[in-house]
Amino acid sequence: MPSATSPPLVGVSASRGVESGRPSHRCAEKYLQAVVDPGGCAPVVLPALPGPQIRETWLNALDGLLLTGGAANVEPHQYRGEPSVEGTLHDPRRDATMLPVIRACVERGIPVLGICLGIQEINVAFGGSLHQCLHESDGLFDHRMRRDEDDQTRRYRPAHSIDLAPDGVLRKITGANRMLVNSLHAQGLDRLGSGIRMEAVSPDGVIEAISLVSAPGFALGVQWHPEWPRPIDEHNQRIFEAFGAAARAHAEARRTQPERDRARVFTSAAT
Repeated sequence: MPSATSPPLVGVSASRGVESGRPSHRCAEKYLQAVVDPGGCAPVVLPALPGPQIRETWLNALDGLLLTGGAANVEPHQYRGEPSVEGTLHDPRRDATMLPVIRACVERGIPVLGICLGIQEINVAFGGSLHQCLHESDGLFDHRMRRDEDDQTRRYRPAHSIDLAPDGVLRKITGANRMLVNSLHAQGLDRLGSGIRMEAVSPDGVIEAISLVSAPGFALGVQWHPEWPRPIDEHNQRIFEAFGAAARAHAEARRTQPERDRARVFTSAAT
């Protein structure tokens, strides 16, 4: 149970890879740093280890869930899609771990923020589907990362604008009608999942942000990378601040809920 002074604990998803026959679970530092500043929370890396026992342990401890980007794509069978193009990288352990965790966190009101691959995972977790190759679709931009750039920061420079839904959660958080965002994804959202609403769209019609209208807590996904480069710009900073505020509210509710439950028990016993 969190104390009144400890920061909220936010789980940050890791991706699983195998090098020289040795599996490892990795999470880029930029996500962890954004949870700390400007999120104001304490991060803990969640390995891609599926199973109900470890999942329940996480759910009982976490005040937030940050879904990171990653090189792999969600396996098409998760959304009844066509088989992937040969050579497409997948991370079935992450799929099997995070898709159930996303649904469970939303059900319990644990705040969720998805970034890049993370927004796609949220959509798939609630029955949505994905475009597997946006750059091969007529009329759509090439949203992929600039491979001709060696400088990592320049790869994350603004690529296009997005328009935010007039009455959406994201507009309320950022105070913006339009934003400039980076673009480092080959896949994108196609059919929206159950209870999901569009929060932002790029000029070519690609969905760039979503929220879960039926979620009891904070549940937002963005297709760009708000965590990089640093310093984080004003609008993206507000996203992490809102996520951190939601995690703190969840931590406070967990801290005080047992006290309220005990009070009800004592009252019932007295009467």
